[in-house]
Amino acid sequence: MDVVAAARRLLESGPVCDSCLGRPFADRSFGLTNEQRGRSLRTAVALADDADFESGPTADCWVCEGHCAEHDAWAERVVDAAADYDFDTYQVGTRTPPLIEENDRLLREEAGLDPDAGEAFKSAFNREVGKRFGREAGAEVDFDRPDVLALLNLERGDVDVQVNPAFVYGRYRKLERDVPQTEWPCRECGGSGKQLGEDGEEDCEYCDGTGYMYPTSVEQEIAPLVRDAMEGEEALFHGAGREDVDALMLGTGRPFVVEVKRPHRRSPDVEALEAEINDAAAGRVEVEGLRLATYEMVERVKELDASKRYRAYVATEAPLDDASFADALAELDGETVEQYTPERVDHRRASTTRTRTVYEIDGELHDSAGSDGGAVAPDAVIASRYEDELDLDAIERTGTVEIHGEGGLYVKELISGDEGRTEPSLAGLLDVPITVTALDVLAVEGEEESFEDEAYFRD
Repeated sequence: MDVVAAARRLLESGPVCDSCLGRPFADRSFGLTNEQRGRSLRTAVALADDADFESGPTADCWVCEGHCAEHDAWAERVVDAAADYDFDTYQVGTRTPPLIEENDRLLREEAGLDPDAGEAFKSAFNREVGKRFGREAGAEVDFDRPDVLALLNLERGDVDVQVNPAFVYGRYRKLERDVPQTEWPCRECGGSGKQLGEDGEEDCEYCDGTGYMYPTSVEQEIAPLVRDAMEGEEALFHGAGREDVDALMLGTGRPFVVEVKRPHRRSPDVEALEAEINDAAAGRVEVEGLRLATYEMVERVKELDASKRYRAYVATEAPLDDASFADALAELDGETVEQYTPERVDHRRASTTRTRTVYEIDGELHDSAGSDGGAVAPDAVIASRYEDELDLDAIERTGTVEIHGEGGLYVKELISGDEGRTEPSLAGLLDVPITVTALDVLAVEGEEESFEDEAYFRD
């Protein structure tokens, strides 16, 4: 291709600025800007034709209509639009008027060039405004997942700043029972806290006007404080699985990520935030290991295929000897069981049969609990929950069972049998009804290996 001849044809097409003159040749002579290429071509044509040199136009360029002279002004608009947000990375995008896109196509046609030759107006405009904005803001460009994305609308003359979420990773322990992982709106009032009564709207009797089935949740103890620390608009809680509402989460805790929408701050003091959460949760929930994370951590947490360790408190009204109990546990040790969707969750989960492995199981029996429920469960509150299912005075044996199971194993049903929905089960092998009166999650294993990659965290 005769570059000078092609440039001459472009100059003959009408007033063309140096940036638009140089863009069709952006794949030549790296190290030059499009403006420098255009000025060089304009000079080369003047020398070849022995003609007077004339500087390129700016505002009256028929291709860009003068927008290529506004890079600095647009960069300042982006700086102003993003001024309220902390960010380390950015990207700039441009909504180009249809007429300029058509002019960009005609530019190459006039030169006799391939339609995709050089660089498109939109790409060049993004880069030129972006590098100016990056220098001013002290940020780096990121084409995959920037903290902020500035969209320039050339027709309207404004900037829309889209702020991507920020993420905080940690582990939580749940130290009280009857605390769900996520907020649980009241099923009767739909979370409004109100019902229509005889005298008009009144507080919902089912939730005492709170709008929730339970007074608090792990999410409610953690997410709002993370949101406030990052000055965000909304916070979403993502856990690596979940424990039953009446189960404790102990040991090293369960991994979680809080996703904060439109944060104004991205680097809060996580140690201070951790202390604030633990102080506010007042022994109900506690967190540790808070770190700033990347968006990939959400999927990593949600897809964590971790095994779990549990402690189950059990009781039976039937006679049961230690040897039979030990034999049944030994039979389940290392066994793969089939579990049809438990009756207690059948209303919210698809009915299906799953196989899960019991890696380890062990336990011991105690004497009768007596009417005070002393050994039925670790606290009287839990014991009282089973007054309708168990005659506490008639309980023959109580015990504890510790289980290491594959992720997704229904532990309560492994013990109770769930009326034959789990096979084999401890109750089924013993041919004795067994009730799980309380459950503690002792460990979520595999987390340390799964989250050691520093690529999933931010400094």
